[in-house]
Amino acid sequence: MNDTTRLKSQPNHRRRRRNRWCCSFTTPPLSPENPTEFRSHSSKKMELTSNSPQKLPLARRILSPGRVSPIPDDPSIFHATPKEKTPPKPPTPAQKEGNLGIFYVRLSLEGRNGESLILELDSEILATNSSIFADLIADYRKNLSGGLCKIEVPDVENLNVFRETIELMLEVDIQKKLLKIGVLRAIDILEVSAGIMFARGVSSCLKYLEAVPWTEEEEEKLRDVLNSLNLDAAATAEVLDRLFTHVSVNSQQTLTKHLILSITTCTNTNARNELKALVKALLSKSSVYEKDSLELNKQDIFAICESCLVSLVSLLEEASKNDTDQKPAKKDKDKPLLERTSKQVDNINWLLDILLDHLMAEEFVDLWASQRVLHKMHENASPMVRYELSRVSATLFIAMGNRKLHCRSETRLALIQVWFRPMLSDFGWLQRCRKGIDTKALEEAMGQVLLTLPLKEQNVLFMEWFGCFSKCGMECPNLSKAFQIWWRRSFIHGLGTLGIESR
Repeated sequence: MNDTTRLKSQPNHRRRRRNRWCCSFTTPPLSPENPTEFRSHSSKKMELTSNSPQKLPLARRILSPGRVSPIPDDPSIFHATPKEKTPPKPPTPAQKEGNLGIFYVRLSLEGRNGESLILELDSEILATNSSIFADLIADYRKNLSGGLCKIEVPDVENLNVFRETIELMLEVDIQKKLLKIGVLRAIDILEVSAGIMFARGVSSCLKYLEAVPWTEEEEEKLRDVLNSLNLDAAATAEVLDRLFTHVSVNSQQTLTKHLILSITTCTNTNARNELKALVKALLSKSSVYEKDSLELNKQDIFAICESCLVSLVSLLEEASKNDTDQKPAKKDKDKPLLERTSKQVDNINWLLDILLDHLMAEEFVDLWASQRVLHKMHENASPMVRYELSRVSATLFIAMGNRKLHCRSETRLALIQVWFRPMLSDFGWLQRCRKGIDTKALEEAMGQVLLTLPLKEQNVLFMEWFGCFSKCGMECPNLSKAFQIWWRRSFIHGLGTLGIESR
């Protein structure tokens, strides 16, 4: 016997059936061991056995669960390797009859965990449904020398999946059976069906899977299976249409821009907040959907940011001039000025969070530091309106203090020169109307950012803070910890450095 046989089909010596065979029809079909007239049967019995079949070294492997290695172009790899040639014996009447009719096939499955399963089916069922088994049975008929046809399949990871796949060969309507099995099991059966070339099983699994909803786990597993199987494109087209899309880079980025723009112009507050959370999660770098996703188009995001800033300037002009003739847009005409201002600031901070997540926010610091018009309007606006601007500055300070945003020294200095003083005056309002801002984290971050500047610049800013804090108390951010560090660096360590330089 050749040890490289893949799926072995071999005759066996005439002997009586033994009860240790675990899966068989209740009424045996015609075979060389049972040359009586074949009778139809409707019941089948299948159960696990503890008896291990004879193990033969086979090269073809059944992977998990029921996962079959790719079928080679040469189907002869599955054919039985004949024994040494001996003169053929004249066939007996029973052999002649079995050679032309239906006979028993013993299908021996050996699991990786040491368990085994033996199925006994008539040859017509296997040959009709599987081209792999049909070839092996055809080889057996050609070399018939008596005994039972045996096919052994080693290294099966999931015996139950393989057995269920064979059972489906007996079903008239496989899809109805799959309804009771479920999606994950149907995917396993699809793998086995493809491996043994069970075309009806493959077709039924694909039709069932296309028609039912999937969980994320099921979708990921189905995607992996279809990528590993070489199935007909026409047969899998409907399932693949649910898994893959042919969207270009430009189309994806255009769609992302449209979603973001729709959210920033949304007039329903609850819907806007819900959609913000949804889109931010989809675009997040830590999202499960971001595995192979495309990068954001930075220009598109900044274009929307600039649009929000223009709206913000218009709103502060309305607030500062109190021009009753300048009416708001029709869609916002019934909303107060403060609410419209808060909406635009929320939009800017949301876009800033997306830019921070994608490491694109450094240019936004330059953009915010250049808002001289807004800075001037801040001085004339009421505290309830102007503090909204400091919410944007607070987000930037916290991001820099937490080392999530890295900027050049010139950029940091420009930001602080424009927005540090407004932050000092608005801090009391930020404490009362936080809107998601952690004021303790903000105090810590402001101090840390000041300490990143040259000591000469720190001197001016910390002394300005000291004067503000002495007048306003807790209405001003508490930068005492950073102030101590600045003092130590300037007047203790600094004096030592001066002494070294003088020497």
